[in-house]
Amino acid sequence: MAAAHAIHEEFPNDADKIHDLKVSNAHFARLLDEYDAVNDEVAAAETLVKPTSQEHETELRKQRARLKDEIARMLSQHTAV
Repeated sequence: MAAAHAIHEEFPNDADKIHDLKVSNAHFARLLDEYDAVNDEVAAAETLVKPTSQEHETELRKQRARLKDEIARMLSQHTAV
């Protein structure tokens, strides 16, 4: 099962755009990888699988939000081919 806030849950209507950009844009693909990694870290901290300080968890959440904003920006600018 995917962690909460998985990118397909955050943008449920954009699966085709996400796929198109992932295969055609290396920067977007890196953003997705980074988002997934940070999201996994947040989930591990929240579930105490990997306990961390509140400050570090907050920073991870901010980083995830920045990545999500950049992904959203790229999705909004993408026109399907």
